[in-house]
Amino acid sequence: MSSRKNKPPRKQRSSIWKLFKIFVVTGFTIAVLFSGWFFLTPSGNEYRFMLADSLITTQHREWAKYIIGEKALRERVGLYVKQFEEMGEERDTHTIPAEPEQGGVVVDEPEKPISIEEIDGEGYHGYLLTVQDPKSIRLVVPNKRGRGEKVSSMVKRTGAIAGVNAGGFSDPNWRGNGFKPIGLVISGGKIFYNGLGSKNSVQIVGIDKDGKMLAGKYSVDELIELGVSEAVSFSPRIIVNGKGLIPNRSQGWGIAPRTVMGQREDGAILFLMIDGRQPGYSIGATLYDAQEILLAHDVVIAANLDGGSSTVLVTENGEIVNKPSSSSGERYLPTAFLVFENPDTIEIPNIWAGLKPSDIDAGKW
Repeated sequence: MSSRKNKPPRKQRSSIWKLFKIFVVTGFTIAVLFSGWFFLTPSGNEYRFMLADSLITTQHREWAKYIIGEKALRERVGLYVKQFEEMGEERDTHTIPAEPEQGGVVVDEPEKPISIEEIDGEGYHGYLLTVQDPKSIRLVVPNKRGRGEKVSSMVKRTGAIAGVNAGGFSDPNWRGNGFKPIGLVISGGKIFYNGLGSKNSVQIVGIDKDGKMLAGKYSVDELIELGVSEAVSFSPRIIVNGKGLIPNRSQGWGIAPRTVMGQREDGAILFLMIDGRQPGYSIGATLYDAQEILLAHDVVIAANLDGGSSTVLVTENGEIVNKPSSSSGERYLPTAFLVFENPDTIEIPNIWAGLKPSDIDAGKW
């Protein structure tokens, strides 16, 4: 008797069943319509490939095959590798003044050595660090063997006034120790690390002894001849000779946290950091977004640096300005571009001296 009393009336049960059927039919209809748009329309395909590109830049790259298929995933990655190589081929011809100007404006007091501006766009938030004197930037590396170092630690240790992450590194299962760089590392005009193997040239991002930014594909001999001072290997270059190389947002290699370096004609270096993978705060940006931001700030050459969970902007005393996407905060990294008031007094020992790439276990802490 008690169980029968607890049952809802037949009329109420019928209403609940009708609502359930409406919910299922509505959900099924929406799913069919969404699938048709997602897979069969130009706008849906554009969104689908952008979503796949965003996954390709994360530790879950293989998930992209469920969106575009395994064959398309391999083709997509190969296409980007080829495209990035081609984007580094054009020779850069930009020049900078012998001494950095101050934006063509006469001022009573010298401009501050650095300034930080917040950057906002559709779905992203970030920061733009402007360094007036390009020769105040040094490429800093960890001070202990066996693992990388957080940028905040590098800034504190060296007394820098600002710092950002720089080159990429071997990162097995996205849990790497940050000690094995990819490609070349050059600091103070000396090659600290050479992981090129049999390759004759590599995409680099850096600065020469006169403060001119270098970005693109170069051989080691070319870099030495050009007087490179600070550099890491990374790609792609996205602006050369004042023009953007990425034609549209759909070819911007997905949405992700970004770190990009550029230079204006007056010599000032700009570092753009875009946070990402944090819904409600900042999802991230495409390389096209980064390109357009820097073009709007009169940059004539720019190139991508390591992004994702490595993206970080640090100021004096190791204060982190942005919000790194890693759940554990900053990552341990092999290289960082740091800004100094007196860069000539900074001694940076080569932590990889005597080590071959094969001697380093990137996954051992």
